[in-house]
Amino acid sequence: MPDFICDNISVNAAGRLCFAGQDTTALAARYGTPLYLMDEDRLRHNMRIYTQAFQRCFGPGSRVLYASKANAFRQIYRIAGEEGLGVDVVSPGEIHSAHSAGFDMALAYFHSNNKTDADIRYAMDCGVGCFVVDGEEELRAIDAAAAARGTRQKLLLRLTPGIDPHTYAAVDTGRVDSKFGSAIETGQAEAITALALSLEHIDLAGFHCHVGSMVFDEDVFQRAAAVMLEFVAMVQKKYGFLARELDLGGGYGVPYTAADGSVDIGARIGEVAEYIHQTCARLSIAEPAILMEPGRSIVADAGMTLYTVGAVKRIPGYKTYVSVDGGMSDNPRYALYGAKYTCYTAGRMAEPAALRCDLVGRCCESGDVIQPDVCLAEGTCRGDIAAVCTTGAYNYSMASNYNRIPRPPIVMLRGGESYVAVRRESLADLVMLDE
Repeated sequence: MPDFICDNISVNAAGRLCFAGQDTTALAARYGTPLYLMDEDRLRHNMRIYTQAFQRCFGPGSRVLYASKANAFRQIYRIAGEEGLGVDVVSPGEIHSAHSAGFDMALAYFHSNNKTDADIRYAMDCGVGCFVVDGEEELRAIDAAAAARGTRQKLLLRLTPGIDPHTYAAVDTGRVDSKFGSAIETGQAEAITALALSLEHIDLAGFHCHVGSMVFDEDVFQRAAAVMLEFVAMVQKKYGFLARELDLGGGYGVPYTAADGSVDIGARIGEVAEYIHQTCARLSIAEPAILMEPGRSIVADAGMTLYTVGAVKRIPGYKTYVSVDGGMSDNPRYALYGAKYTCYTAGRMAEPAALRCDLVGRCCESGDVIQPDVCLAEGTCRGDIAAVCTTGAYNYSMASNYNRIPRPPIVMLRGGESYVAVRRESLADLVMLDE
């Protein structure tokens, strides 16, 4: 049997792949495929790793914010609320999803590098607690919208600290030339801070940075914290303003294959906290409340996707293609940036994984590849169930109706039971907006 990358994956006595202790072939038979599975117990476990570390390491007001762009649907907001997390939202759609789920919107932080006037008004209508502001135009627009309501809007300024996190270029967001935020190095961060402090309807709570996603390097958050706290100290000395919140973003990596490393998140947060304590003491500033925005490391290994195998195409002397009933419409990550995955034939776990193939989708697109050069069970054939692991992050949230393919449902697994959290799209759903 393989060494699984996560301990919520196993094999039962019948040689079938199990997820969260449940037979995946039985789940596929019950709910159909393609099928997103989410392990609710794992999801809550991952959230608690963060919340318990924060309670242990940081002071009052510090909070974990779930980065909901990783996977956003109403039930996940309910779970985040029950586990004591705030949320990071990046669009009116995420705001509406959280609000309609009954989430406490005072704990929502609204990101985006280009909030429209309508976005700003809608967020205020929904009671979003804090805006994370990307630039001067947005800052002035929020001030005007708050003035029209006779209120003051709490916000953080997003700054770029110029940190290289040694991660995928597609998810590296902390460089000076990033599309996000105001750069400290160029003087723009200081300029927007001075402007925010001058505006009557703005309540500047502090600063935000985000250095990227899939971070494994041990010192990335320490390096970011050093730059940000030096800036906090400079602003206090020059403007008499002490930030009461510092948001370090998110981005701890997760293993997608056996070759990937893993992160002891609780221990790593402890190291970051100790560094922050020491740095604030050295700079003689009061320690701000610390925020962090994990997404992938909360939901990724809580997810698995199941497909039904269709054609198995062998081209002698070249390669074999195993096609499934989903593809880039439900998981575009390989097509976008070559993301790696671990894949299995769910009902044939006792067989040698001797069929080397490209696992591909059904879309009319040569780039519709889920994972190239993988080894599935030797006897894999039409009707088998293919499982792709660690799909809880950026699969459902990035899914589309390309080729007019309906999106799969999300089925939650909890304590040996299962329930539908997001229903399967129907063909009628596809034409619902058509005139």
